[in-house]
Amino acid sequence: MMRRLVLVRHGQTEYNKTGRMQGQLDTELSEAGFAEARSVAKQIAEWNVSAVYSSDLKRAVDTAGILAQSWGLDVITDQRLRETDLGVWTGASHTEVDQDYPGQRAYWRHDPTWAPPKAETRLEVAERAHSLVNELMETDVFDRGMVVMVAHGGTIGALTAQLLNLPVSHFSMFSGLGNVRWSQLVARQKFVSAGGRTSDPAIDGSTVPVVPRKDENWWRDPHWHLEGWNMSVAPGTAPVQTASPDEGGEDTPE
Repeated sequence: MMRRLVLVRHGQTEYNKTGRMQGQLDTELSEAGFAEARSVAKQIAEWNVSAVYSSDLKRAVDTAGILAQSWGLDVITDQRLRETDLGVWTGASHTEVDQDYPGQRAYWRHDPTWAPPKAETRLEVAERAHSLVNELMETDVFDRGMVVMVAHGGTIGALTAQLLNLPVSHFSMFSGLGNVRWSQLVARQKFVSAGGRTSDPAIDGSTVPVVPRKDENWWRDPHWHLEGWNMSVAPGTAPVQTASPDEGGEDTPE
């Protein structure tokens, strides 16, 4: 009983290449970005994917379209997967921001509760993206295969941290996501013992085993596990996951 989610960053843009901060600017993929997406699409064509969602920004939509074609799926866009609104920093280079706002970019990277003028915090980004995941968890889309979402580095990092229920102070640990690389997570039912038992079971079997309580609506409050960060598939190797999300046991490497 599990549901798998793969969060893919878009391909390279000229802004990525030159170290400029895009935020919600609707920039396009570079030639290298299109090539990256096509290469990855060939490598993961055998994945069992039920749906592809994407930020509505062009660099994400174009990446998602290339990937989705491999699975014969359409792309569903959603504004909640957009990159962080960077406010007054939008379009500036790292050097320009560091000159005009000394020390603030470094502070911003480490404090998810702080934002530049007229910008979003990382927590706000996580909340809006998480709301889409929660909506999909109420449907049967995960029962038919894994769900792929194509978004942006900041959005994916924030959403990953929130899904894992990390303390706010740890949100910054998910950074440095490469172009067309991904975060892979799986949701499982939380362990709640039957009969309200709170003590640990004896390892010698001398007491009654602690039996997990069945919860038909477990997906409304799941336990998310991280299967990998900054993941990729090297040419000639097997995809990370080709099985349906219901295969494999709780303790089986997947």
